[in-house]
Amino acid sequence: MASKVSAEGRTPKIGIKAADLTAINAGLGEVLSDTFTLYVKTQGYHWNVTGPHFRSLHLLFEEQYIELRDAADVLAERMRALGAAAPGSFSEFGELASVKDHEPAPDAMDMVAHLAADHETVARRVRPLVGVAEEADDGATADIFNARLAAHENAAWMLRSFLA
Repeated sequence: MASKVSAEGRTPKIGIKAADLTAINAGLGEVLSDTFTLYVKTQGYHWNVTGPHFRSLHLLFEEQYIELRDAADVLAERMRALGAAAPGSFSEFGELASVKDHEPAPDAMDMVAHLAADHETVARRVRPLVGVAEEADDGATADIFNARLAAHENAAWMLRSFLA
């Protein structure tokens, strides 16, 4: 799904070609959708985790969903700065996300495995977008994508450590 032109109907004149803006905003919309979906899923697991690792996982999930919530805002605001409307509904997120919505998990380690796999999925999705932004000479978006890549790789590592 291509990103919509801003409500103002104006493409920003910031030195990025229109075709590049379209590609960058499409990537931002996809990553935003994955981020928000993963945020909701992580918070759901935070609320419902039980078992011998309850406290550790409850706190880890909280740290991760707060980071995801904050990242969603950065991604959406970057889309707005680049002249596109950000997806903002569950149906839009569902269309664009590669992360599956909340998957009920019978135990804490299943939750951990689901979230680790989701973070790895998003990292794989973000990695090529860094190059898209760099080729368009959009260092600001490349920085955001690099930060997201590092955050997802770190989150996956933290989660995988529970599975070792």
